[in-house]
This record gives sequence, structure tokens and C-alpha cells, in this order.
Amino acid sequence: MTDGPVIEPVRYRPPDAAAPRRFRIAPLPAALGAVALAAAALLIFLFTARSVELAFSPPAEQVELSGGPALAFGGVHLLLRQAYRVRAELAGHHPLDEMLQVGPERNQAFAFEFTPLPGLLSFHSTPTGASVSIAGKAIGTTPLADIPVPAGKRRLRFTHPRHQAKELSVTVAGRQQPERVRVELAPNWGAVHYVTEPPGARILVDGEDTGRRTPATVEILAGEHEVALLLDGHQTRRQRILVAAQERRTPALIKLRQADARLSVSTRPAGAGVTINGQYQGESPLRAELRSGRAYRVRAFKAGFTAREASLNLRAGETRTLSLELKQLVGSVSVQASPATAELHVDGRPAGPANQILKLPARPHDLKITAPGYADHRTKVIPRPGLTLEVQVSLLTLEEARLAALRPEIATTQGQVLRLMQPSPITLGASRREAGRRANETLREVALQRLFYLAVKEVTNAEFRAFASGHDSGSYEDQPLNKDDQPAVALSWHDAALYCNWLSRQENMPLFYTEEFGKATGFNPQATGYRLPTEAEWAWAARTQDGVTTLLRFPWGDALPPPDRHGNYADRSAGHLVGRIIFGYNDNYAVAAPVGTFAANAKGLFDLGGNAAEWVNDYYQHPVPEGAGPMGPAAGEYHVMRGSSWMHGTITDLRLSFRDYGIDGRPDLGFRIARFAEAAP
Repeated sequence: MTDGPVIEPVRYRPPDAAAPRRFRIAPLPAALGAVALAAAALLIFLFTARSVELAFSPPAEQVELSGGPALAFGGVHLLLRQAYRVRAELAGHHPLDEMLQVGPERNQAFAFEFTPLPGLLSFHSTPTGASVSIAGKAIGTTPLADIPVPAGKRRLRFTHPRHQAKELSVTVAGRQQPERVRVELAPNWGAVHYVTEPPGARILVDGEDTGRRTPATVEILAGEHEVALLLDGHQTRRQRILVAAQERRTPALIKLRQADARLSVSTRPAGAGVTINGQYQGESPLRAELRSGRAYRVRAFKAGFTAREASLNLRAGETRTLSLELKQLVGSVSVQASPATAELHVDGRPAGPANQILKLPARPHDLKITAPGYADHRTKVIPRPGLTLEVQVSLLTLEEARLAALRPEIATTQGQVLRLMQPSPITLGASRREAGRRANETLREVALQRLFYLAVKEVTNAEFRAFASGHDSGSYEDQPLNKDDQPAVALSWHDAALYCNWLSRQENMPLFYTEEFGKATGFNPQATGYRLPTEAEWAWAARTQDGVTTLLRFPWGDALPPPDRHGNYADRSAGHLVGRIIFGYNDNYAVAAPVGTFAANAKGLFDLGGNAAEWVNDYYQHPVPEGAGPMGPAAGEYHVMRGSSWMHGTITDLRLSFRDYGIDGRPDLGFRIARFAEAAP
């Protein structure tokens, strides 16, 4: 036996079955896999992307694309076939913010033009205090500084009470560059020098004392005027004179005749016009210097009164007072008003019950008829002596007056017509027994109360391109969808909502949708700006009929098939494009028709069934949460689509209760606009 290490037995312990086994990923293969995935994604993007050239006039300093993946190589961008939002900036110009729709072509080009910021103009005139207007709109009086004026050719007008108006055209550079406009206004008066014998006569022009005494030069505005020369103890000398601007004139010496009599004229009521021998002297009370030994005819007149005349002669040295009492002219006004409890106010003063016959002076009067719970009615009357004027009024309730104040139709800046809708409660969805019903068509009651306007037609490609110049609805199986009068399709819900906001901005209306990073992230139900119709509004406009309690099942009635050429559905002409068609039906349009081609429904609305399905405002949830009001669920990932299209031909999707959902565009999905008629109470 030799010395060495000792080998001793140990107790066997089996491995713990419960302990987890650890797997380790080698770093290098993982990194290679990630690189491979990224490379594959890049290759797919490069294969499917379109080459898009963006041209800006003038060239942009900063360009940002959002809404999808993008690669830039110089002035060319690689973009997917979808909608992008283009934001660009250039100093001195309005930021550019437009939607761009990338089409199917491999190489595309889009042109954008910046709008210069207004120029900052200062206006000065000699003399100061001239009123300035641009294209007929007053902006203030000189001197004016840093007034923002849009770039381009502008027509200016300067006016001053005592100077000739001056018009001129200026070309505003814009870009917030300061510019100065100075004008000198020519006088609009003539200088007339009066000399009288004896001197010291007061000079009045059109009854106003100039403060000058003869001999003196007075400045008289261009035009025809009456000049009076007054000197105590002498007869007043009056003459008509036509003055030209910047004229200098010295009339011949005026000899004033000595007056040896005076006449004071007063009237009851005061303020009557007075003429002596046909020459207007002024308003009573007044005093006139006259020559004795002559006959004078004095006449006093006032609206609503009979004129009075008197003839007289004055002795030398006589001072006479003439008092004339004018008799009031009265006419009858018969007021007949409902309700019977209505009250009357005349010229702002209570006059008792509205239903009565009034005796009123023959001059204009303001009548107001009121009653609790009714809107006030105002009118003007001028009674005539010997005649009875009849006023018949039926007061409107406050609700009737509110409706009467709303126009039955309005139009956008693009000419799109919207009709006023006065909705009532409606039941959304369909009975489980209805053939073709889908599970998401649960019955629910919606109490529609707010009046709203709804566009009679779907938004067209031409109208949408005013907002997004690069929009392209594309084609379907070589059938065009991008004609100007076809409905705008291939649009996401966000595209439609942003168009509504853009339209509101054109009319300075409160925006309905809030925006963030090129998306509509929420909405303000109080706003009256343009928006998409709610699902309940759409259903009410499509399914209800005046005087009928039952709701329409199909756009044309309750049974298939539709009448001949009722609307644009999946017909025989679309048989080679879509899977299911309406047997025996033909509307002569394989894809989308021009909007409004087919007859409108009972409310004057086109294409609520057929042509293009339509986005509505509501978030999609199934089932719809209890307590969801007329605006639908408060949140969601998707939005509701309503209505059939040219691709639909089955009993399920032709029904007006059919509802779909999504967020991206389709070749058969468009939209129409709406807005509340009034702000929420």
C-alpha cells in the first residue's frame, strides 16, 4: 500500500426537479437576427415605397413629414402609399400644413407654395387724422404704425373731412417687412372773400356761424352752400354759392339794406322750420331783421303737424312777436295680436293691452308687442290722418322664434350646401328577428335634441383637394375613383376630421376637433364648427320619415330589390369587380358615381344609401356602453362607418342599420360634413 490521495464515498443527491432550467441566448446570434429583421423590414419598405418629390416655392427651410414611415434622399422622399401630413416652415411666411395622399405611381411630385406673412405698414398723411381704408375696410386714422397688411397689390383710400380723398395702389412685400406710406391730401375747400357795406356783418354758412366778420375770407367746402350775412339793424342777405376745391373768389361788394323793423317768431311746439317769403330762416324760436313797409308771408312747419302761415306788414321801428300754434296730425292704428294676453309698448312706453285702436301723431312710431313665454315683436308705423292702419301680429313662442332665426340651408366657403335638421329621439340598431342583422346592431334609444346641419352630398375629390392638394382616391381594378365629382375615398377617419377643422378655419368658426401630431385626438361637443355627423344623426337623417313612426329598413323601403336606378349599389355592371351583386339590378356605374347622381331622400339628402359608405364621428364599441349619449362612447380605438356603397349587394350591408368600423381608408368609404346649428344650452 502506497501513500496517496484518499478516495472517500459521498452521499448521492438527485438534482432538484423543481429548479428552473436556464437557457442563455448567445449575444452574437441574437444581434444577427435583429439585424436580419431590420434589413428585411427595410427591404420591404424600399420595395413598396414610392419616390415622391416635394417642391416648395420659395424653397422651404424646414420640412417635416408625419403619418407614416419616410426616408429622405435630397429632395426626394420614399413614402408608402397612404396619407401623410406635410409641415414646412420658411422665415417670413405662414407655416405650411397640408395633407398629402401618395398614389400608386412609382414616381410622384407635389408642389407647395408658401403664403407670405403680412407686411407691417405705417400710414402718414398731411394733414393728420385722415381715415385709411384697405379694399373698402376701414383700419383707423393717421398716423398708424405696424398695421399687418396681406402681401400683394392693395388698394388704399385716404379721406379727411376738409380734404379731397386720395386713392392709390401699393404692392405689399409682406414677410413682416416694415413699409411706410405717406400721402399729402389736397384741400377740398375754396377761399371766398366777402366785403359788405357797412362792414362787420357776421358770415354764416349753411346756418353755422363761421366766427368771421366782414371784410373776411372764409374757407367753404367744395359744393353748393347757402351763405347768410347778418348785421344788427340791417336785413339779412342770403345767397346760394357753388364752390370748387382750391378756388379763390371775391364776390362783388354787398350793400346791406338797413332794417327798421324786427320780427320774433315762436311756435308751439318749438323746433319748427320757419320761412319768410319762401326763404328758410331756421328753426323756431328765431328773430329776423326786416325792412318796414313790405308784405311778409311767414310759414312754420313740423313733421306730424299741420303747417301754419301768417301774413303781416311791419311799420318803421316796429318790433313784433308772432306766435304760431301747430295742430298735431293724428292717425288711427288698429293692433290685433295673439295671444290675447299680449301687451303693447309705444315708443318705449307701456300702452296697455296689445289689442286696441290707437290715436297717434302722424309721425314714425316704434311698436313693441310682448307676452310671457313668447318672443317680442317690433315694428315701425307711420299713422296717416283719415286712415286706419292695421297691424296684425301672431307672436312666436321662444322655440318657434329660435327656429325661425335659423336658416333652412347654409353653404360653406366651397359652396357645399347643408340643410337644417330638427331631430327627434330615435332607436338605433335592429331587431334580432330582422334578416341580415349583425351582432353589433343592438337596439338602443338615443334622445336627439340639438338641431344640426347636414351636408346634402358627400365630400368630393375636388373639395378635399382644396385642403390636401396631393389627395388621390386612386382606382379599383382600373376603374377610376379620382374624378373631381366622385366622392373622396381612400381616407382615414383622421383625414376626414382634419378636413372638417380646415373648413372651420376658412370661416373662422370654433374647431370641433382637437389636433395633435396630425391626428384628431378628441372633440369639443360645445363647438359649432364643422364635423362628421354622429351615428345617431346619420341614422335619423337616413331612416326617419315625416308622419311615419316606423323606420326605413332599406334606403328605398322595406324589401329587396331596390327600384330601378334608385342608387349606386353593387349591380350587374360591377359583377366583374365585387363578389356579391343585386341580381337583376343595374345603375350603370361599376364604381363610385358623381355625388348627387341619384334621387335624394325625403330630407333632400343624396347617397345616404349607396355610392360611398361614410365615416361618422362616433367611437366604435360593442356593446355600446350604457349611458352613452347622442355623441356615442367617450373613447375607443376605431370609429363607426355607416351606409352601403357601390361594393355592397347583400341584404346585410344594404340595410340602413348596417354598421361597420375601422380607422383606415377604403376605396368605397368617404364622408359628409355636419355641424351643430347652435351652441349647447
